[in-house]
Amino acid sequence: MGSIRTFAEPCAGDGDLVRHLESFGLRCVWQGDIRTGQDALAFDQYGGADANITNPPHTREGMHRMIAHFQRIAPTWLLIDYDWSATKQAAEYMAHCSDIVIVPRLKWFEGSKHTGKDNYAWYRFDASHTAGPVFHCRDQHEIIPARRTRVCAQCGKPYEPQRSSSGFCSQACKQSAYR
Repeated sequence: MGSIRTFAEPCAGDGDLVRHLESFGLRCVWQGDIRTGQDALAFDQYGGADANITNPPHTREGMHRMIAHFQRIAPTWLLIDYDWSATKQAAEYMAHCSDIVIVPRLKWFEGSKHTGKDNYAWYRFDASHTAGPVFHCRDQHEIIPARRTRVCAQCGKPYEPQRSSSGFCSQACKQSAYR
């Protein structure tokens, strides 16, 4: 997580994630309380934290609103099921996702014998990032680079250029830009 020294946990429940991150020397400067129904989307700042780090509620509509909101405040790390990144609904958020760090299967309940059956990853979202994610493999130092993506100079959508001089996602956007 690099240069992060302070963080906000906008969706804290029992505080397990806060305690875990603080055990590595990070300092929590703002903590929401999802157990009492506090709405993390009702705040426009979280104590000037270097990053937002949370395990958001996994209802898709709420999670998508949180991605859009949190990344405007500060770079944001969210623990989300890995399969989400392969869905159609994730596509509009992936250009602002800079990193996906795949994690081992999680044990959600302390003292339980088994881990969960779903795959999870930490996703880093940043409103100023537009080139899509780099994948970091579990238990390896290998980094799989993202595809070469750019943002179309006309329509603003991400696209994969066919040539190094390309500035537009399609011939139609290129023609519209020069009209």
